[in-house]
Amino acid sequence: MAEYLLTTHHLTKQFGKYKAVNDVTLHVKKGAIYGFIGRNGAGKTTFLKMISGLSKPTSGDIELFGYKNEELKNVRSRVSCLIETPGLYGNMSAYENLAIKCKLFGIDDRTYIEKILETVGLAEVGKKKTKQFSLGMKQRLGIGLALVGEPDLLILDEPINGLDPQGIAEIRKMIVRLKEEQNMTIMVSSHILEELSKIATHYGIIHEGSLLQELTREELMLRCSERIEIKLDSPNEALPVLDRLGFKNYEVIDKHTICVYERLNESAQVNMELSKAGILIKGIGINSEELENYFLNLTGGANHA
Repeated sequence: MAEYLLTTHHLTKQFGKYKAVNDVTLHVKKGAIYGFIGRNGAGKTTFLKMISGLSKPTSGDIELFGYKNEELKNVRSRVSCLIETPGLYGNMSAYENLAIKCKLFGIDDRTYIEKILETVGLAEVGKKKTKQFSLGMKQRLGIGLALVGEPDLLILDEPINGLDPQGIAEIRKMIVRLKEEQNMTIMVSSHILEELSKIATHYGIIHEGSLLQELTREELMLRCSERIEIKLDSPNEALPVLDRLGFKNYEVIDKHTICVYERLNESAQVNMELSKAGILIKGIGINSEELENYFLNLTGGANHA
């Protein structure tokens, strides 16, 4: 079986001269909660619409469950999405809204609807009309509608946007429960890395239509943990020195920076050994980074938020 449930290859969506999504190659593993992070206007919604079949790519390929291009029609029913605001009938109850969606799927089973209401935390709302729902309740019902038909891939676009802290916590819990109890693969977009970091197993960071990074939860936490940060002109020249000193847990993170994640009390010795080797150091120190700062720095600083 393929390692990835969803892969895109150089996926691009162009509107006139503007590329809303630019050459994105992305990978989502089966069973992952994939956090798709980007500022507002970064291209998240456009990308998710292409994956969901709501928009046609300008170029590039989408591969789902081993099918691609024209074959995707065979597996579209295994993908469900909540993109932008959920389409609800305001004069109907949560149950009645779900019953209409179930009818479209040929499902006529009261217990099936009740189980979805329970899953999304709306079992007790009774006959209350959805126009009287809070924003969080509407979001949960929107997710409930997306669960009809038991999708293998659930796509949620900014599901926590505009919610209060309690609403955010409820959506988070629900997403984790869907993954654990139904082994569902879930792709969640947000512009708040701090929130997604509480549930996501993998991340893709998009900025101005381009995918900047894909990394696992462990890799993200490592990059934001305490480390020795060495600034220099040519990082590759320093690597043999670090190897000679017995360092193993380090990485070159950009063209001027090496991060060392072990033996943090030895920064002075590292500095001395690099100097002895004739390598000019522009700066060395112990740093750590908050998740949101990591995201802001990667996408051009807080002044663009």
